[in-house]
Amino acid sequence: MAGTEKAIGILGRKVGMTQVFDEAGSAVPVTVLQAGPCSVLQVRTPERDGYEAVQLGYLDKPRRLARRSERGHVAKLDSKRSKKRSAAGVEAVAKAGCEPKRWVREFRGSPDGLEVGGEVTVEKFAEIDRVDVTSTSKGRGFSGAMKRHNFSGQRATHGVKKCHRHLGGTGCSAYPSRLFKGVRMPGQYGNARCTIRNQKVVSVDAENNLIVIRGAVPGPNGAYVAIRKTNTL
Repeated sequence: MAGTEKAIGILGRKVGMTQVFDEAGSAVPVTVLQAGPCSVLQVRTPERDGYEAVQLGYLDKPRRLARRSERGHVAKLDSKRSKKRSAAGVEAVAKAGCEPKRWVREFRGSPDGLEVGGEVTVEKFAEIDRVDVTSTSKGRGFSGAMKRHNFSGQRATHGVKKCHRHLGGTGCSAYPSRLFKGVRMPGQYGNARCTIRNQKVVSVDAENNLIVIRGAVPGPNGAYVAIRKTNTL
């Protein structure tokens, strides 16, 4: 049964895949993820925002490439609006006081003692056994049914002429004279948000900000990933 309370996670990037050997000498495929350190940019509260969450930012973004809104999100910028609000006695929102970030995401759940301007590192996952990893899968463009759905294709013998990799018949004749929704056909393949749940944490390297997990993770090397403690029992 899945738990209801969601834990705060961490942001990172996929380094690549390799293998390690367990105590029995068996080769175990693993994925190496570089996670954190992540700056705490905002803390959502039920009183102010209606829900609990923590907003994290990963990887510094050069100020010359950052928009004014991105710079103002992490540090106080003087403006006519801010002066008017301070003159009216409106309390300013706390800023993290860090560099603009390349990737910003929110994690729903209790802040667990985190404050704006704080930092989340991989040490948080030292005692965690299993995690959920979310990323964007590799985009493969418009693909045929054989590649997209693992169809076997048409026969390579008599009766099939120049349509060996075609989809074939999709049913539906005079009635109901249409295709039902969800029929597996050629189309966009990949480039979708995927979550691999309940992956085992093999090791955590706090010195190099690395998490090694068992199995594969969606996306190419260098893809951004969001890691959080699994709520699957």
